[in-house]
Amino acid sequence: MAGKYHHEQIFRGEDALARLAARRVVLCGAGAIGSNLAETLARQGVTDLAVIDDDRVEEHNISTQVWCEEDVGAQKVDALANRIYDAVAAEIDGIAKRLEQRTVGKLLAGADLVVDGFDNHDSRQLVADWCGERDAPCLHVGLAADYAEVLWNAGYRVPGDAADGDVCDYPMARNLITLCVSVAAEVIVRFLIDGHREGYTITLGDLRVSPAEQ
Repeated sequence: MAGKYHHEQIFRGEDALARLAARRVVLCGAGAIGSNLAETLARQGVTDLAVIDDDRVEEHNISTQVWCEEDVGAQKVDALANRIYDAVAAEIDGIAKRLEQRTVGKLLAGADLVVDGFDNHDSRQLVADWCGERDAPCLHVGLAADYAEVLWNAGYRVPGDAADGDVCDYPMARNLITLCVSVAAEVIVRFLIDGHREGYTITLGDLRVSPAEQ
């Protein structure tokens, strides 16, 4: 009888799936990027997964993230852990804490890969600095309007926050999120399997995925 990762195993090979299961990924943020990426990776066989986010699900998150209406008000990492367990019977580490200077070392330690999916400058900068100082593998995944990027820490410049207004109150198309997450997941899987690092920029208006120069 075919297992739950049957098609991925046929595509990538049994050894590759074993490597995915043996690598620890720490995902920073459970928003538009993080929630969708966590579920995609878990369904591909990345099961040693930690997700850091101290927010709760709000109604405006439903169209861009993985939540259902019944999740509104729940802690994001708890709802995500339940969703992934229901999907593939994998227990992820949902960490409902804010990543700060005093906690960053404990929360990111032991990761084979840190993935930054935060939506604000300070948190992204903290991740970039901590990983850079230790030469720890770190992939930044972000988007704004019709642009998205999947870039490694070396040479990455942390973008500033919006000049005014709510950091979450900006145009965002679900199709760009889905496209960005798909590209990021493939970049992550390839890195976990063989250490290869690729970076990309993505634009929705012309449906273009371009290799990034880093």
